[in-house]
Parts: sequence; structure tokens; C-alpha cells
Amino acid sequence: MSNKVVLVVGAGPGVGASVARRYGAAGYDVALVARSTERLDELGRSLQADGVTTGWTAVDITDTDAFSDAVTRFGRFADRIDVLHFNPSAFRHQDPLTLTARDLLADVHLGAASLLTAVQAARPFMSAGARITATGSMAADQPWYEAASLGVQKAALRNLLLSLDTTLAPSGIHAMSLTVKGTLAAEGRFTPDLVAEALFRAAQTPDADWRPEVSYDG
Repeated sequence: MSNKVVLVVGAGPGVGASVARRYGAAGYDVALVARSTERLDELGRSLQADGVTTGWTAVDITDTDAFSDAVTRFGRFADRIDVLHFNPSAFRHQDPLTLTARDLLADVHLGAASLLTAVQAARPFMSAGARITATGSMAADQPWYEAASLGVQKAALRNLLLSLDTTLAPSGIHAMSLTVKGTLAAEGRFTPDLVAEALFRAAQTPDADWRPEVSYDG
């Protein structure tokens, strides 16, 4: 039997990279998607140097066709996707009086709606026991008005994961959002590695105890 596979969408230098490393350390093969070719190359080669089987594709996840094709290629190559982790969000420093409707919709597409693209493409390769996780934020409940679109993204993402969990549960597949109740930092209780550990542990929860939202307060 082949190794389990984790697909990390939004594999940037923070939580996305830490999630990839955590699953790699647990014996998973790792697939990475992000927009920056340079950052992907660096992370992918670092994981390979640690002995983790890793593949990666640079793609704009708001390009629905290209993103769907990338996920499908990963699924066909491994013939399985056991964990899909969704990490991206758009930070736009604009309050509600300067944020345009067009920009808000663009940010929600990247930070929430693109999860639909990923799940719909990954679903044929997911079986009972598979998990969908996402990096949530306290901004869903306590938005900062100077970055108004972020709270909308995170609230939409959490809502969407609740619907996905209900839809997929009969097939033994579960979805969850980890609501991070703090600000990511290089030190302290909210380092990317600690958040990644919380995400990993939450994904191991058995069906009977599953919760579609988990809070992480350090």
C-alpha cells in the first residue's frame, strides 16, 4: 500500500510549510500548491532533503480550471488524497469605506471559494477516513475593520467547512476549521509549528468524536 498523501493548498512559509513538514514527519507523501514558484521550490527541496516524498505545482488557485487540473494530477499520480489542507487567505489593508465590492469578492474567492475547487477535484481520490482541514482565524468572529475582507473570508470558510462536513460525513470523510485565537508569531503560543501540530492532532480525531470547528488558543 502506498503512503498516505496530504495536499497542502497555500503552502507558504508559515503555517502551510509547517503543516507540510508535520505530515511529512508522520510518514505522509506531500503535495504542495501555491502561487510562488520560488517558495515552492525551496519548501519542496527542503522536504525532499528530509526524506519526504514531495511534489509541487505553482498555480493561481483563483484560476479554477488550472487549480482543478493541478489537484487532479496529484490525485491521479498517487491514486489517493488522504488529507486536504486549505491555508490561503488574502490580507488587504482596507476598511469597509475603501474596500470595493470587486476586491471583496476577489479576496473571498481566494480565501474561501477556492476550497470548493480543491474539494471537488480531490473528492474522487478521497475515501472513508479522509480529512479536509483549514486554517481558520478569530477574525471570523472579531474582524479588524482595517482589513475588512479577512473576517469575511474566514467566516465564509468556516461556514463552508460546516456544510462540507455534513455533506461528506455519510462517506466517512470529515471537514474542520481550526480557529486560531491569536496572532501568528515566530515565538510564543502561536508559532506556525504549534498551529500545524494542532491541525494535525485535530485531523486524527475519530468519526465519533469529530467536531467541524476546533478552537486553538495556545
